[in-house]
Amino acid sequence: MQGLMRLRSRLGTVLAGAGLVAAMLLAPLAEAAAQSVGSSGLPLPRFVSLKSGKVNLRVGPGLNYAIEWRYLKSGVPMEIIQEYDNWRRVRDADGAEGWINQSLLSGRRTAIAAPWQRGKETEILLRTQPDTSSRIIARLEPGVIGTISMCNGTWCEMDFAGHKGWVSQSQIWGAYPGETYKD
Repeated sequence: MQGLMRLRSRLGTVLAGAGLVAAMLLAPLAEAAAQSVGSSGLPLPRFVSLKSGKVNLRVGPGLNYAIEWRYLKSGVPMEIIQEYDNWRRVRDADGAEGWINQSLLSGRRTAIAAPWQRGKETEILLRTQPDTSSRIIARLEPGVIGTISMCNGTWCEMDFAGHKGWVSQSQIWGAYPGETYKD
């Protein structure tokens, strides 16, 4: 019986030590993620949108770099993942990455309804309240872009072409899971 108690005690000490080691190893990663700030003083990564209807995505941070892609619609959400001088490395909903001058980006938050569902017969529901039992205002097609008013961590209040309501935060690209935001 005493042997079993000593074994439990040692096992508890080993497990506690392993937990401490794991915490020590993971703490710097969590701290780095929480403290990631760009040269602008703003957090990285973060979401913004295109200010202009014609925006060049370049392979590097400068006008001398080749244009890889041209966006022809304002309001498209972008995720800023890096900053260099007045250039921002961005990622779009399809995963394309490149550099855009900060003057062509806006702090206005927009989002795309379930871009990963494009081409499928799926509907994203816009509701009157942030609740699955509330009335449906509109059925959104994957890929439609709307403006975010606020997010509570689970739902976002948005405007899609004059249709205002709530959409599940897990059904949009333009707000992080669990993120809270107010315009």
